[in-house]
Amino acid sequence: MTTTPVSARTTSPGTAMTDEQREAFERDGFIVVPGVLDAEEVAHYAAAVDRVYAEHQEAGKLAADGSLHKLSAVESCHELAPLLNHPKAFGLVWSMLGWNVHVYHSHLDVHPPLPEKKPFRFEWHQDGGRQNRELESDPRPRMSVKIAYWLSDVSETGRGNFQVVPGSHKTNWIAGPPRRDVEWPNPDGAIEVTANAGDAVFFDRRIWHARSNNYSTVTRKGVFFGYTYRWVRTREALSDDIPGLTPVQRQLVGLHDGDGDHAWGHYPSDVPLYGALKDAGELNPAHPPLIP
Repeated sequence: MTTTPVSARTTSPGTAMTDEQREAFERDGFIVVPGVLDAEEVAHYAAAVDRVYAEHQEAGKLAADGSLHKLSAVESCHELAPLLNHPKAFGLVWSMLGWNVHVYHSHLDVHPPLPEKKPFRFEWHQDGGRQNRELESDPRPRMSVKIAYWLSDVSETGRGNFQVVPGSHKTNWIAGPPRRDVEWPNPDGAIEVTANAGDAVFFDRRIWHARSNNYSTVTRKGVFFGYTYRWVRTREALSDDIPGLTPVQRQLVGLHDGDGDHAWGHYPSDVPLYGALKDAGELNPAHPPLIP
């Protein structure tokens, strides 16, 4: 059993990103930071993630392919808390977004080798969900950044690597298939990002990216933290026992939790206001924010 790494107990906010890192990040939309976690830390955090995986495996809660994509990383695995502000990576966050930030989205991922080819699904996307329809500018604003900590060796392609199109964070749209299950080539310029265990990838939420399938002999493990401004959240503090609220009213005051996707809006039929607008015939497809 590993002990908590010394670096996990530091209160240092880290150091600012270098001019070279900033230039590369602004140009490419991502950077790889080598050696953020030392061997002791990799072993510690990988063991913690392995325990979570084993618990879900025993409970029959893994995906059909044996993978685990677990939201709320720290809530799901308390040992991961030091990664929230690891001194060798956290400086990248406040260098880009400033000091008024918080983690709004996080997850731990385990993807064992696939024994056979999976059915095709086009997975290229930008982070942020409905932000990418509802914000009007071109390019859309950055809004958030993300750190991926690698706990397994993805130094070769084909290991479920993080795929990106460098520079695509300034592009609101890429060509894609009419349905996600229609065979379609990767976007022009797409690459698989390679990294060693202990490396971190820091990326702009707008970069077009996807996870590749893992057909290697290595289990892919990583922990992801998304940071945004603290004002991207409700300022209300309401109890759940206010009588007489309609479903739409509950949505508006932040008490509706039926969609289960962090308010991303991926499941329109679960969002009360969507249902009300649909019933009223007000979902005008000429206005992008109203498109399901």
